[in-house]
Parts: sequence; C-alpha cells; structure tokens
Amino acid sequence: MSELRTERLVLRDWRASDLAPWAALNADPEVREYFPGVLTREESEASAARFQADLDRRGWGWWAVETAAAGEFIGFAGLDPVEDGMPFTGVEAGWRLARPAWGHGYATEAARAVLGHAFGELGLAEVLALTTATNARSRAVMRRLGMTRDPAEDFDDPDVPEGPLRRCVVYRLRRPAQAG
Repeated sequence: MSELRTERLVLRDWRASDLAPWAALNADPEVREYFPGVLTREESEASAARFQADLDRRGWGWWAVETAAAGEFIGFAGLDPVEDGMPFTGVEAGWRLARPAWGHGYATEAARAVLGHAFGELGLAEVLALTTATNARSRAVMRRLGMTRDPAEDFDDPDVPEGPLRRCVVYRLRRPAQAG
C-alpha cells in the first residue's frame, strides 16, 4: 500500500469507518452539483470497494483522505486511468471533499501529493484532470497546481445526459524537468 502524507493530510487505504461519511458526502447535492446526481449509500459503498480493489491491485488509485491532526475522513483524492470511450487517454488526477473541508486548501494539498507520486514513484510524463466547464472551484485547483487547458480539447462527456453538465474541460500538467 502506498500511503501519501502531507503536512495536514493522509491519503490512505479505505476503511469500513469511511463508508458512512463517504455516503453522506455523495448524498450531498452541493458536493454533487457538477455530477448527474447524488449517489445512494449502496453506490457509494460500491465505489469505495472498487477504489480499494484498485489500490490493492496497482498500489495507486483513489485514496481516502483524512486530516492528519484529527484522523477525520474528509473525502478522496488520487489517480486513475482515463476511462475507455473518452476522446483522449492518460492518467487522471481528481479529488472530492465533504463541504466542511472546502476552503482550507485541502484539495490543492492532496492533489500536489498525488502529482508528486505520479511524477516521482510512478514516473508518469503527464497527468490530466477533467471537470465540467462550469465547475469553477475545481478549475481553480487545477490552475493552482500549474495545470493548463487547451480549449481545443474541451469535449462532451458521453456518459452524461444532454445539459449543462455534459461539456467538460481538460487540464494537463507535464512532469517537471529534473534539475541536473
């Protein structure tokens, strides 16, 4: 298991104790504002099981995120290969936090740890991030990470019904050149 630590956060394996707060996070309409809908408890539990299976199999994926000081589960962050059917390939970085964790810089901090792992331990040349075109908060995190967007890569997500959530943007970050 590859646990990632920052000054304030621990990105780790999923635990049974994460399931109730994960389900609450995914049932929150404000957290799920840029997704087609909220998730049921069963859907949330199934996603956590898939995330842990990926971590067990690959050693990386979508980690549970907790605060280092209190050990409180606040959401997830990590990496995952882009799904089949998308108009591009690569490895995606992402995050989703419970509302009380918003506005503290946790998403950016967790994503920096994830990118460090991607470029360091995994040796990836590039990482991308996706969101709906209207998700200003996630786009701001992407910019703070140094990711850039090429509007020519904007696309309509084939898994999202017609409407304002279908249009997505892609941000990319290349591995920094090693100082020599």
